[in-house]
Amino acid sequence: MCGFAGFVGAVAGDMAPVCRAMTDAMAHRGPDDSGVWVDQAAGVALGHRRLSIQDVSPLGHQPMVSASGRYVVAYNGEIYNFRQLQEELSARGCGFNGHSDTEVLLAAVETWGIGAPLERFIGMFAFALWGRQEQTLSLARDRLGEKPLYYGWQGNSFLFASELKALRRHPAWEGNIDRDALALFMRHNYVPAPYSIHSGIRKLEPGTLLQLPLNGQCGDLPEPRPYWSAMTIAREGLRNPFPGSDADAVETLDRLLRDTIGDKMISDVPLGAFLSGGYDSSLVVAVMQALAGNPVKTFSIGFHEAGYNEAHHAAAVARHLGTDHTELYVTPDEAMAVIPELPHLFDEPFADSSQIPTLLVSRLAREHVTVSLSGDGGDELFGGYNRYAQGKALLNRLQRLPDPPPSPVLRQSAVPPACRLGPDLRCVGAGTSRAPAGASAG
Repeated sequence: MCGFAGFVGAVAGDMAPVCRAMTDAMAHRGPDDSGVWVDQAAGVALGHRRLSIQDVSPLGHQPMVSASGRYVVAYNGEIYNFRQLQEELSARGCGFNGHSDTEVLLAAVETWGIGAPLERFIGMFAFALWGRQEQTLSLARDRLGEKPLYYGWQGNSFLFASELKALRRHPAWEGNIDRDALALFMRHNYVPAPYSIHSGIRKLEPGTLLQLPLNGQCGDLPEPRPYWSAMTIAREGLRNPFPGSDADAVETLDRLLRDTIGDKMISDVPLGAFLSGGYDSSLVVAVMQALAGNPVKTFSIGFHEAGYNEAHHAAAVARHLGTDHTELYVTPDEAMAVIPELPHLFDEPFADSSQIPTLLVSRLAREHVTVSLSGDGGDELFGGYNRYAQGKALLNRLQRLPDPPPSPVLRQSAVPPACRLGPDLRCVGAGTSRAPAGASAG
């Protein structure tokens, strides 16, 4: 998992112990290694806790300094296409001491700057990059925000970390509650980005880059700059829909899933998967098993209460696919026992009811593997599943209704047959630039 923390701004005495205390607060994220890098003169400190996945040797140690010494990075996550990027960078003369994606990240930034690599990285990541020549701190987060990153000013110090608990170890920490964020939690059951539960502390939004120059005004926060947008991708898909048949779509999706899941199976440590028996996790495990040479290790949590138990579905999928399956049935007392730990684990209010079984299945998996894939994100990517059945049923009912009689209003509609999507996704045709008076623009 890994985690990092750091700050910009002078503290009394040596900066290294302060930074080390911040990263030690996240020792659970990185039990394998830790490191601190400090530029006392510039007032910059970076710290890291490592869970070794790629290149478990000391050559993957962080914070890592680039080959020229120009950049220093503390990084959490994985860049799945790092091997392809490494081949390209090697052809341009870049040398590599190890085989970690961290080293590739630094080489990419040295070669192309910071903007271009972000657009090319495929993965889940958050990182803090200090440019020693530019005297600028850069914070970046992956496209969908899979890896967390908090930041903000506390007094005269700019703090950043993978978890809030690390920021609390800095002597400038104030920790005031943001009442507006508390209201957002009551509405959404979590505190959405860019807000956090603490005043002055923000979450870096997905797909954005924030750059803080050392000579900037203390207390000023530069506006994060997006380098990727889900809305842009969705609009492009509407303008240029998939041109193939249903069979072509199935084949293309199968290829994309195999490529994507195959990239995530690259690991120097034992790997498995969470399996609930639902569509998403079952699909991920099916592809993993098709790509793996040995039975994939799968894990599920069961409950003795039939209304909450899905373990039998997971077991049926595991038998069908031939995985090495482990399940744990949890008693009410065992589930209740983890509740006092939740405030420490989540740092800020979080009301998702799945947090308890997720914690339990993670602990179960950690007894056997270091990395575990899951089906998280499938609902968001595919828009859920009940909607497809409901939509088809609704369409069948609508098709049985008789066509309405011709309407003078419809015959005189300002929307012509040759309709195309405008930049705001409204229908635009020859001679029209807006909806007729009284018509809905939605």
